[in-house]
Amino acid sequence: MGFGTTVRAEPPGDPTAVKEVDGKWFDAKGDPTYKVQADGAVDWYTFSGYRRYHAECHVCHGPNAEGSTYAPALKNSVKNFNYAEFYGIVVGGRENKVAGNDSVMPAFSDNKNAMCYIDDLYIYLRARSTEAVGRGRPEKKAEKPAAFAEAETKCMSAK
Repeated sequence: MGFGTTVRAEPPGDPTAVKEVDGKWFDAKGDPTYKVQADGAVDWYTFSGYRRYHAECHVCHGPNAEGSTYAPALKNSVKNFNYAEFYGIVVGGRENKVAGNDSVMPAFSDNKNAMCYIDDLYIYLRARSTEAVGRGRPEKKAEKPAAFAEAETKCMSAK
């Protein structure tokens, strides 16, 4: 490997939902993904991701994951990195130094509002990256699955 070479993870691939477990959808690789019904209703995890994104991420990354002068458009970023890479960046943070435009993504490993919903955030961003979900709050959504509510309670109450 030469100087200045960047090693990238395998790109995320096709976001088409092929398997559902307790209301959460997964692509052919087993990564979390979105499912939009013919009537425009999104799965619960996409809706939850929208809510969490706008609570935790939009301050820097802009509304609707479209970026800002401060941080990149995550709807474009997730086209280039897979779930494992996304997870690593959210947990550990990231520092970019490009032509005098230094930026720092802080680590969110201690932030339950991010970590308890990290799949949801990724799912929402994938849906935005393909325009399967437009700007703004999704108008229709699936009901909250019992498994989601149980996992949420367990994660948020963990010490």
